[in-house]
Amino acid sequence: MSHQHDHSHHHHHPPGEEMWASDHNRAFKVGIGLNVVFVLIEIVVGILNNSMSLLTDAGHNLSDVASLLLSLIAFRLAKKKSNDTFTYGYKKTTILAALFNAVFLLITVGILGFESVHRLIHPEFVKGGVIAWVAAVGIVVNVLTALMFFKSRKSDLNIKSAYLHMMSDALVSAGVVAGGIVIIWTHWYWVDPLIGLVVMVVILLSTWSLLTHSFKLSVDAVPPDISISDIRDLIMQQKDIVEVHHIHIWALSTTENALTAHVSLSEGLSFSEKMALVRRLKHTLLHHQIHHSTIEIETETANCEQKDC
Repeated sequence: MSHQHDHSHHHHHPPGEEMWASDHNRAFKVGIGLNVVFVLIEIVVGILNNSMSLLTDAGHNLSDVASLLLSLIAFRLAKKKSNDTFTYGYKKTTILAALFNAVFLLITVGILGFESVHRLIHPEFVKGGVIAWVAAVGIVVNVLTALMFFKSRKSDLNIKSAYLHMMSDALVSAGVVAGGIVIIWTHWYWVDPLIGLVVMVVILLSTWSLLTHSFKLSVDAVPPDISISDIRDLIMQQKDIVEVHHIHIWALSTTENALTAHVSLSEGLSFSEKMALVRRLKHTLLHHQIHHSTIEIETETANCEQKDC
């Protein structure tokens, strides 16, 4: 049996990638700054006015600050070069950051949800007007931050995470505004912790897909936007490939994917023809979101040594 291992670890930088990275570094930094200031305002005002809706929203926003900070760190780590220990570099930190963000949000939900239930049973006096005005500022802050990530939200899991967090925060803040107005007119102080519980549900709904997606990528599942059957068909469409098996596809980061596969070739091909075929195949795979590929060549009559082929 003839084996030819060809490892593709070249970096394919799309046009303007450096500008793309610079823009998102700036977006993360601005987003972190705006949200830190707003979180401090919500915490101070929430404590002074016994408002669980503001404190819950502050917890939500604080988790987003952590999310943005972790994503920024992950992006920078992903740029570090590979070495003899970390042969793919630190690209996977982008996936781990997304997973940690989701877990952190769920923990925050549990703590604030418990306190909201307590306040719902034992309501305390709150100033509806103060709640409404502070939450209105939150809408502006979160929408402005979300807009900075809007264009690239489909290109990277961490950017999508940041965008979703900011937009969900804006919706939550709108709900807090509505709650503040209701309290002004009705003096139903139990509305404040009720809004806190609603915020908890919103966080759970917005976080679940991020949690499942990032977990799957962290354990090397096939990325959700890639079909392994489609990739198999794509490989089989190449001239002189008679069989493909033992395909593995996984995420190296939130933006890069890798593949390994065994391909059986027609008999009689020269070494140079085999190499040309591998190069063409890798180029084709690159246009289908496979950025790093390892192709093992077998002859048409050879038997694969690995039993699970």
